[in-house]
Amino acid sequence: MIKKLATTTAIALCLAGAATAQEKTEFKVAWSIYVGWMPWGYLEDSGIMDKWAEKYSIDVEIVQINDYVESINQYTAGQFDGVSATNMDTLSIPSGSGVDTTALIVGDYSNGNDAVIVKGDGDLASLAGKPVNLVELSVSHYLLARGLDSVGLSEADLGGVINTSDADMIAAFATDDVQAVVTWNPLVSSILETPGANKLFDSADIPGEIIDLMVVNTDTLAANPDFGKAMVGAWYEVMGLMAAGDEEVLSAMAEASGTDLAGYQAQLASTEMFFDPAEAVNFASDPALPATMVSVAEFLFDKGILGEGAPSADFVGVAYPDGSISGAEDNVMFRYDTTYMQMAADGAL
Repeated sequence: MIKKLATTTAIALCLAGAATAQEKTEFKVAWSIYVGWMPWGYLEDSGIMDKWAEKYSIDVEIVQINDYVESINQYTAGQFDGVSATNMDTLSIPSGSGVDTTALIVGDYSNGNDAVIVKGDGDLASLAGKPVNLVELSVSHYLLARGLDSVGLSEADLGGVINTSDADMIAAFATDDVQAVVTWNPLVSSILETPGANKLFDSADIPGEIIDLMVVNTDTLAANPDFGKAMVGAWYEVMGLMAAGDEEVLSAMAEASGTDLAGYQAQLASTEMFFDPAEAVNFASDPALPATMVSVAEFLFDKGILGEGAPSADFVGVAYPDGSISGAEDNVMFRYDTTYMQMAADGAL
């Protein structure tokens, strides 16, 4: 999936798509291919989403969008009520653009799915002077920055960062010109099969920082709590099947993501999935989360992509389950709300 960040186009779209939320019965959410988001496709294809939607007398359509950044842009423009997105991309695109957004489901965090890979021997320090290919201004860029910082280097010490589409990453690594890449699964798994490919740093080295979410429009959720109940109920039904190792379910997700059961299970092994809603609630309530979000905001501000004209890294306020806020208290546009996940944990859906 392309974990790419916002453009001014997304900001303009959100202004055009802003609308007052109201009670309704039909909803649309978008998702894109990634190990932790494959359940959304299964929910749609299996009828589980329909079952939960009918329970609450609503209709929820789950739409796959091949271009990840486009899915977030469309959500930001008001074309969807929710979208699968990382914490960083949520902060920069919809929230940074003024669309009040709630993390309804904290699905997982990357625990090795994102990686810095080099040809031949070496370590992070050996990247000095080398060009690095990645999706610029993405979580790959963030991972690289965190890795370089761990060895006292910065992007300025590299031989340049080359913006490369995820669709072109495998082919690029096969060329003589490319020395190092930063990308995510399933691309990481494919590239590491190349003779001489060497993983230097991955998201397991920064656990809990690259978080995969289902985010929804805050006003829409407030006006339509049954939407939240249906989404969360359906999600955790599938989480239960996955946690039980249901091979039929896992094989369907594997096929949809372009791999086999073993390949998908390998990707799940480097994903800290929150199969139990209580685990997701605990993660979202952990005091470490605000510190992570502050670090992410600082990265985004440093790159000039924390909302148009953001005066500081505190430009966007982020609210947490205990009522605390990081960033601007008068511009809260990103909210971690454990209400519905707690209902799932309590068996109250």
